[in-house]
Amino acid sequence: MADSTPATDGGEAVDDEAGDDGTATPEIDLPGDAFDAVLDALDDLDPGEPLRFEGFSVARDDDEGGYVLADGGRPRPMDERELHEALTERAAAVTDWYAFERVVGEFGPRRAFLRWIEDADGETVATRYAALAEGIERAWGELKITATVTDRGERRYDVRHADDADVSVDDLEAHEDPLDARDLVTFDEMGRYRPLKTAPSLAGGWVFPDLGPRDLYETVETIYPATVANWHREREGELDVTHWRETMERQSGIYGVVKTWDRGEGHEHVDWVAEACCDDSQCLKRREWEYDEDTDLDVDGGDGVFPCREPCSVVVSAARKWTRLESEQPRTYEFELTPSEKEQVEAIIDAVADGRTDEIREADTKEGANRYRARFLRAKRFDDEGNLGGVPTDPDEE
Repeated sequence: MADSTPATDGGEAVDDEAGDDGTATPEIDLPGDAFDAVLDALDDLDPGEPLRFEGFSVARDDDEGGYVLADGGRPRPMDERELHEALTERAAAVTDWYAFERVVGEFGPRRAFLRWIEDADGETVATRYAALAEGIERAWGELKITATVTDRGERRYDVRHADDADVSVDDLEAHEDPLDARDLVTFDEMGRYRPLKTAPSLAGGWVFPDLGPRDLYETVETIYPATVANWHREREGELDVTHWRETMERQSGIYGVVKTWDRGEGHEHVDWVAEACCDDSQCLKRREWEYDEDTDLDVDGGDGVFPCREPCSVVVSAARKWTRLESEQPRTYEFELTPSEKEQVEAIIDAVADGRTDEIREADTKEGANRYRARFLRAKRFDDEGNLGGVPTDPDEE
């Protein structure tokens, strides 16, 4: 990273006053916990081994009984009081180190996610702190995450539904406990159960307005389970993908029937499954699994920020039903429809498949899937037993 604490002509270092884009960097006070953490870290290092910050480093100097600070100029010995003064002048860089090394801690999904939010691996401390002072916004599925920094260099996070981006905190249901998110993801806006937590049907009206780093991670993972972990695996080149055939081969019990759907006749049926279940309109994940390791599906995997590493339980459950339905032999049915009625049947199927039926107004009879038009078509073309065109589904039974 670039040096955010350049030395002056007199050898003293000062914090940058602005980020790379000219935005003012906030003044940061050095917390006692951060300074103590620096001393503890130096105690764990051998004398002369540097503890590195952005723009400078500090090492223990046992010969002099103090410390040595190096910032590109001549290394300067100093006692603990002088070190405190020097680190106070560089409070932004020190608190940035403290936030990730001590508050967040170990390398892994949580740390990578929190650093990604503020582009900590691509921008200088000065630039990030200037941006954090204004609020850095990131999208994660249907979530909007806003990261800010306090005058002590502490990260705070606001998490809410993206549709509530401009709504005042006072007008939303505020939460503090990340586990509260379990109730928020259970039902959609209409009170219907959400079996797929990554479906784009998350209800809004709530906010977690003041989370710390650890609670932010737990909240996001509660709303979208395993998404950060799989995103991190993918970034590290360690995403383990289980493709369709392998997933179906390991099914057993009532789900074992899905294995019979693969008859060595290609994978068009899996394309249909992926188009039905794995489109961006149905799931926020980006599908990475294919038919098998050597055979890609013809359907696009989507644009989600977090990957889908295997067919999920919703896909497997749907495939079980489709396996049974697709085992039926096709039949030819003959009944009459006007051209407009044929188009209306097509419009109804499209509206139901795309989840648009609630958007079609009762007065809008121009829409083929309008409720009154559908009722008219049923009244005209269904018989008393509910058969389209009066043609029974199974003539033999009739």
